Formats: sequence, structure tokens, C-alpha cells
Amino acid sequence: MINYCLKLLILLVGLVGKGTVFAQDKQYQVRTIAFYNCENLFDTLKDPKNRDEEWTPQGARVWTQKKYQQKLRNLARVLSQVGREENPLMPSIIGVAEVENRQVLEDLVQQPSLQRGNYGIVHFDSPDRRGIDVGLLYAKKHFVLLQSSKHTLYIYDQRQKSKNKTSKRRIYTRDQLLVSGLLEGEEMHFIVNHWPSRVGGEKLSSVNREAAAALNRKIIDSLQKINPQAKIITMGDLNDGPFNTSVKSIMQTEGDQSKVQPLGLFNPMDKMAKQGYGTLAYQDQWDIFDQLILTEAFLGNDYASWRYWKAQIFQKPFMVQSSGQYRGYPLRNTTNEPGFSDHFPVFLYVIRTW
Repeated sequence: MINYCLKLLILLVGLVGKGTVFAQDKQYQVRTIAFYNCENLFDTLKDPKNRDEEWTPQGARVWTQKKYQQKLRNLARVLSQVGREENPLMPSIIGVAEVENRQVLEDLVQQPSLQRGNYGIVHFDSPDRRGIDVGLLYAKKHFVLLQSSKHTLYIYDQRQKSKNKTSKRRIYTRDQLLVSGLLEGEEMHFIVNHWPSRVGGEKLSSVNREAAAALNRKIIDSLQKINPQAKIITMGDLNDGPFNTSVKSIMQTEGDQSKVQPLGLFNPMDKMAKQGYGTLAYQDQWDIFDQLILTEAFLGNDYASWRYWKAQIFQKPFMVQSSGQYRGYPLRNTTNEPGFSDHFPVFLYVIRTW
């Protein structure tokens, strides 16, 4: 209903400026929140603490400064356009995954197409063996950072050494990043995720993503215990779709707003997945690993504070493979040419009136 109403307001009034729609005596303000898996945003330097040898000029990817700079331009081109159909402003919040360190994020926000967004950065190094982390970019004009923390996921590979002995080897993966602050004066929390991969097969590795979901839900529960009306958006590459056990059962998400209970979670990607949309493809099967999930506090008809409007997958022709075996797939990196990513970004709009 809100989708229709806002569309109607825009058509009737025909005036959109600075992310605000004016209709008679009411103003509708829109902000965009996005997530993008940047697919191997590495610098060209060897980090002695991480396994990043292939992402150096001498490595298997022949990752030169020229390629790195092109990769930055590609990512910035995408992020600067996300959500612009309904909001002329660039995203207020951008969660990112597969970034090597803070410096690559510094380099990213300094790209000409992103500079006017004046983005701040939240980043912590994760224990991931490859050295890839999650991070968050925020438009300083719209968001005031109050607090940030990382939450480590402890998971183990249980291997049978003998008939009576089992060894436990820790799997080092990405931390979950919690960022709290004020979006145009209203408190909001964001959790950025990159859950464990499906290496070893979906079924055998699912226990790791279920552990990640349990940690994520624990963070959300802790915030809701302080404030049952806490506005929380958890986002990320979950390496699972909306209907996998980790999301549907552990996180306990609902795809229908009317079924979301107090303290519950709404997953707008649920409906998209049912309709056959995807953010990535494998063997011609599409799935939505990249998700944005909101607490019940974002739902309802009182738009005096930030409310959820709609979510989308961002996909433009320049981001898509145009020929060959992978025609229609996200245009990712190759050995010879930096692409964009093997994932399409996702985003949502929040809206309020006054």
C-alpha cells in the first residue's frame, strides 16, 4: 500500500528533491540502505598475516595496480547508482563484504563517483584466513556513528581421527559487524554479515551457517532486550537463501509483513526468491544469498518515524555478462579483466513523514 501511495504522490506532485517528496502539507523523506559483496576487493600488496598471494602482481591473478584501480572504479560506479530510481541521493548506509582491509575502503570512498557522498568507514580485521572482512560505509550527512563492535563466530571442523577419537579444528571466518547510530536523528542498528561458505557441500556445511545465524539472532535479541522497539537491519551475504534452515528456522524470518510478530523479523527477499529472482547464479540456478532483514519495528502505518518501504536487487546491463557460457550472470573478475562482482547488490528504502 505504501508503495502505491508514494508512487501516486510522486506522480501528482512531480517534485522530488534532496530525497524528499512534497505533497500538500506533508513531506515524505526517503533514504536508501544497501549491501554489496565486492568479490575480492584486494589491494596489490602481500599481507604476511593472510593468504592473499594470488592477489599480487606476481600472483596467479597478476593483480596489478591498474587492475585494482579499475576494480575500484567499477564498484564505485555501481554503488553511486544504487536506489537512484526513487531517491536522488546515494545510499545513506552501505554494508560491504569481501574487502581486504580498511585501506581498500578508503580507496573506494575516494573514487570520484562516490566522493560527494562523503562516506565514513567502519571496519575491523577478521580472522578469516584469506583476509577478507566485512565493513560499513555511512554518509556522514545522514548518519551519526555512535558505537561499533565486532562479534566473532567460533565454529569447528569435527574430523574423525580414529574410531574413538575426534579432532576439533577451528574454522576461521568473518566476524559479524554491529554498527549503531542515528539516521537523521533516529537510533538505528546495522549488522553486516558474510556467513561461512558452502565449501564441502551445502548439506555438510549448513551447520556452520546455522551457527552464524544463531550468533546473529543473539545480537538482535540483545538489542531488543534493551529496547523492544529497536530498529535493526541485518544484512549480508549469508551463503544461504531465504528458505534455508539458517534464515527461516534459526533467524525465524517471515516473508509476509502481516505475519511478523512483535520482536520478529521480516525478510523482503523471501517474496523475491519465490518469484525466481536472484543475486547470484551457480550452474544456471539462481538464489538470493544477499539479504536485508528488518525487525518488526520498521513495519506499520505510522510514518512519523522511519518505516520500511520496499527492497530490490540492483541490476543494470553494464553489470551483466553479455555473451558466452555465463551470459546473464553478474559480470565478475576474470584473470585478464577486473569485473564488478559475482553478486548483484541489494537495497531497501526507508521512508518517513513530518
